[in-house]
Formats: sequence, C-alpha cells, structure tokens
Amino acid sequence: MSEHQQREWKASWRDEYLKWICGFANAEGGVLEVGRNDAGMPVGLVDAVRLLEEIPNKVRDVLGIMVDVNLRQEEGKALLEIVVPAYPSPASYKGEYHYRSGSTKQELKGAALTRFLLRKQGLHWDGVPLPGLSLDDCQPAALEGFRSRAAKSGRVDTAVLEDGDYALLASLQLDEGQYLKRATALLFGTKPERFIPGASIKIGFFLTDDDLRYQDEIRGNLFFQVEKTLELMHSKYLKAYISYEGIQRVERYLFPLQALREALLNAVIHKDYASGIPIQISVYENRVVIWNPGQLPNHWTQQQLLAKHPSHPFNPLLASAFFRAGYVESWGRGIEKILSECRKHNIPPPLFDTGLSGLMLTFCAESGQLAEALGGNVLPHSVQTPAEIPSATQETTQEATQEATQETISGSVSEKVVALLRRHPAITRRELAKQLGLSEDGTKYHLDKLRAAAMIRHVGPTKSGRWEVLK
Repeated sequence: MSEHQQREWKASWRDEYLKWICGFANAEGGVLEVGRNDAGMPVGLVDAVRLLEEIPNKVRDVLGIMVDVNLRQEEGKALLEIVVPAYPSPASYKGEYHYRSGSTKQELKGAALTRFLLRKQGLHWDGVPLPGLSLDDCQPAALEGFRSRAAKSGRVDTAVLEDGDYALLASLQLDEGQYLKRATALLFGTKPERFIPGASIKIGFFLTDDDLRYQDEIRGNLFFQVEKTLELMHSKYLKAYISYEGIQRVERYLFPLQALREALLNAVIHKDYASGIPIQISVYENRVVIWNPGQLPNHWTQQQLLAKHPSHPFNPLLASAFFRAGYVESWGRGIEKILSECRKHNIPPPLFDTGLSGLMLTFCAESGQLAEALGGNVLPHSVQTPAEIPSATQETTQEATQEATQETISGSVSEKVVALLRRHPAITRRELAKQLGLSEDGTKYHLDKLRAAAMIRHVGPTKSGRWEVLK
C-alpha cells in the first residue's frame, strides 16, 4: 500500500491539512488518513475521539463542503479516515484554491486557476464573453473569407451564410447576450492581440539552437495566421529536393507538408491562449519543432493521444469554426493524419513532448533518407543563407555550379522576382515585398539567393539604384 492520487497519509492532525482536503475535493476526491506515518505504518492518535467531531465541522466551516470521517483501529492504534468526494463546484481554503495532482498538492494560480474555475462551471476559455469587443472590431474580409470556405465545405447552411455578420457569429455560438466571445476576436478580429496578448505565431530558421539566421512573426486573425505561416514555410523555410521523372521535374520536400499543416492547425486550435505566449516554430536543416503553450485533456496520457481517440478540443468554438470552414475534421483525426503522412513520406513519426511547459512536436529526417528514396538524382532546393551558398559549390566546376544554381532557384517565387525586376528595374525591396505578398526578410532571402547565383545585380546607391537581370 502506498500514497497515490487519491490517498494521503499524515502522522498527526494539523488544521493546515484542510488544504489537502480542498485539493481532493477539487480533483477526483480521495482519502486522507491521519495516524499513519510516511512509510504507511500506523502510529495512532491520542485525541482521535475529539478529532472525530472537530474535523467535519472545520471542513464545513472553512471549505464549505461535507466529508465523512471514520474511526479505524489497526494494530491496536486509532486512525482517522477522512473520505472526501469530488465536488462539482470549486472549493477554496480561505480564498486559496488547491488541487490534488499525482501524490502532490498544488495551489492553483494565474492561468491554471482560470482554467480550473471555467472547467468547474462547464465553460472553456474561448467561450467567455469579452467586454469591449464589438462587430466593428471584426475584419469584413475575414468574415467573407469564412463564408467562402464554409460554402465550399458545405458545413454551414446557405441561408446562414447569406445572412448578416451578427447572425453568422450567432450561428457559430460566438455571442452571449450583448457580448461577443473571446473566440470571435481570434477568428475574425482586425487586431486580436489588442484583446488577447500573444495571439501570434513566431517562426525562425536555426543552424543550431543558439544560431538564429532569420525569423518572421505572423499576426492577424487565426485563419490568416495559418495560411501565412504555411506559405512562409513553403516558400522560405523548408528544404525541398528536385528530381526528374523523364522530362517532368518533381519537387519533394524533406517533410510532408500535409503533416506540418495538421500539426500547425492542432497547435492553433488547442493552444492555451490565456498564457500570452505565441506559438513557436523552429526550422532546422533536418528537423522542424512546433511548440504551443497547451496541455493534454485532464487525465489523458501520451499513449491515449497517439491512439485512436475522440475529439476533445481545448477551445471548442475555435475547433468548430475551423471545422465548418473545411480546415479540420471533427473526429480527432489530426494526430492520425500526421502519422499517416509521415509513413507515406518515409520519415519517422514525430516526437511528442507533453511536459508541463506545453505541447511540442518534433519532425526529424536526414537528408540522405530522402535522397536514397528518390534514387540519388536530387538537387537541394534549400533554405541556406546567402553567405553559405558559394561554399557549397566551391569544389564543383563552373559549368556544374551554374547548372545546379539555376536548378536551385527556379522555384515559382524566384521566377516572380526576376519577372518583376525586368518590368520595374527601380523597384524597392519594400515595394517588391508587397507585390510578392512576402515579408521584407523573405524578399531579401530570394534577392540574395538570385544575386549569389549571378542571376541579378543591383547598380547604384541602395535607395536610388536599379536592378539588372543578368540571366
């Protein structure tokens, strides 16, 4: 016999042990045995009869709950057994909220306390009304974009889509009386971070853990964040390999894009937005790490997460909106789809870390794995920084270098850059970024890559010069 989630031993009684009773009541219930030492041996109570009467009254007066207190005899020694039921409403000890987790007692504070109180009321964080948020704070383009996607998915009645904006929000259960809910700001808000700090995504490319080469931060409504992040990962951050099937050029990325898409959607939908911390994506040469400040559902294990399981979204209103817009399924198949895509792509399943700091997925692959799978006839379409590109080709002949370099930069984004420079030689990098729909850092990356390949050059002063297309 030992202590566990629902059992605690104390050698003698102290009034501070009311905190342990509070913790049991707020969790799954449990038994506090008084008169047993830490080794589980009975040591007895000399005042057991008096405590048999006092403890129930103290629990009632301080915690506002009722417990059963039983007198037991073991090896001729008196023990008290305090049986605490799990309470549907929160119990507090003098304004403090305690919770039994494993064999420990924790005082709930901050975001953890907020989650606990909402859960006890049958609510979720994204369903709480947000004073100060109105329809004027919503972006018309975001609402229209949702209508368009929902019409294609067929998951929202046509009459609802043709109705006004407020009626649409009401159909998504995003209103409560005169208020709109937190999920509304995230899904359709012009500036969600005005109401919800940290509602953004950070992505960076690392050579090593402490060598960040470039980064982007994506802000805006969640639909925009997902689309923009996927675009940046595809055009700027991920490595692809090029092979040929006859005369047809085939590009294959080191990581399955569909798996990364599902992982990103899971992070956005299940994130704990009360944390105030952005989702963080770290891209390396041969791995991608997606982290979000979220957590598994209560009492879930990692094994349950990886097995077939029912849908259990941390933010049900966000999950519903993404489902109706056709981004996700409603049956908790995200993890299953990620594993399936990794198998198809011949890379290991991602590593899951469900520690206290959040949820982290790490996709790992070796460049050689994919090269071997494609028969070795590959050329890397890489996210190397401009300074590294020449050194990668120093040992090749000039002819081979030019051929490989031209192959590397022949992606659609680079072609658009060249076309724009031909038409507008005096265009600035900022104007070019707007035309391409990229960040200035992303545009600089493509310009530097083209210059390193001797495809373009800039003539004259930085601000007033012009571009020349050389090839």
